[in-house]
Formats: sequence, structure tokens, C-alpha cells
Amino acid sequence: MAFKKEEIISGLKAGIIPLFSHDDPTLAQEVLEAVYRGGVRVFEFTNRKQNSFEVFKHLLAVSRKLPGMMLGVGTIMDSATTIKFIQAGADFIISPVLKTDMAQVCFDHHTLWIPGCATLTEIVTAKEAGAEVIKVFPGSVLGPGFVSSIMPVVPGLQLMITGGVEPTKESLSAWFKSGAMCVGLGSQLITKEILEKKDWGRLQRKVEESLALVQQLKS
Repeated sequence: MAFKKEEIISGLKAGIIPLFSHDDPTLAQEVLEAVYRGGVRVFEFTNRKQNSFEVFKHLLAVSRKLPGMMLGVGTIMDSATTIKFIQAGADFIISPVLKTDMAQVCFDHHTLWIPGCATLTEIVTAKEAGAEVIKVFPGSVLGPGFVSSIMPVVPGLQLMITGGVEPTKESLSAWFKSGAMCVGLGSQLITKEILEKKDWGRLQRKVEESLALVQQLKS
């Protein structure tokens, strides 16, 4: 099932996007299923391992059996890799950098493109190139103050923050008060300890708690 851009953006507005990469397809599947049980409907599998494409295809087959689960791929750096993952079935493409040739590829394939930006100039360039959602990265360097400063300058921005975000009230509150639409959570959510112990119940609870906290902050 292919999801429309509007459906994915609506899913992003839930506020929490898990970011995960692993070379073991079975473990990656267990993570995906645990966060789904916790209420996540948008998941980014990051393209960082030698066999990431094969693991992604496995996860995609799994995701299609989870109603409403939207699976995208992150750490995409060029248009050739963009095409490869879109043809495999990726619901959206996320990049840590801004490359407008990737925008054209995604536009041609009716796929949501989320480029990474770290300056106001990059954000405006991405918006002019058609980006409906923009990734602010690295959040740990830029900080919530950067977001709150640029929001009045470029009205209507829909920003996803990644890098340095923690699933705590203090961290999430700072980002959502600054104007973030959603945040990406990697190892702060899917911790090394959870993976080592394969404590999927704990992961599910952390997701449930994080989503509830975001809803509380947004309301």
C-alpha cells in the first residue's frame, strides 16, 4: 500500500519518529513491531549499514502487514540511492543534507522528500525546491533557540528535529515550544540496553510514554 504525502505528514504530526539502523533483519523487525505496538505509525530506517538495503526490504514486507505503518529511509545522500529505495517501496526519503536533485527525483515519483538543513538559507532553499517537511540537523548543535528564531521569518515551516533530542519532558518541551512539528529519536529511545536485553516490552512502554508526553505538550 502506498501512502499519500498528506497521510505521512499527518503521521509525522504525532510528534515522535523512531530512527533505527541495524544489520540484523530479525532484530530490526522486533524493534519495528515493538514501536508499532507502542503507537508509532511513522518509522525511519537509516541507511548506514552495508546491508541496509536488504534489511529495509525485509522491514518493508513486515510493515505492510501492520495497518497504517509508514516506513521511510534516512541517511540518503544522492539521487541514485533515492531512486533505488523509492523503487523498493520507501514511503518517504530523509537526508541529512540538502541536495535539490533529490527533490526532483522524489517529485517525479510522488514521494515525500525531507532534506536536512542547518541554516536559514538552506531551509529557504529547501522550501523553494518543494520540501513540505524539513529536517533540522544536528539539533544538538543548533538548539531550540534556532527554531524559535526562524519560525517567524519563514511562516508555515514544518520542521522535524533530529540529533540530540531526548525522550524527556525537558527536552521535548523545549523543542515543541520552539515550534517543531516532530522529533526523531534514535539511541535515546531505542537504547543499547534495550537492544542487548531484547526488552521489547520496555521499548513499547517508552514509546507510549513519549507519545503521551508529546500530546500533553501540544495540547
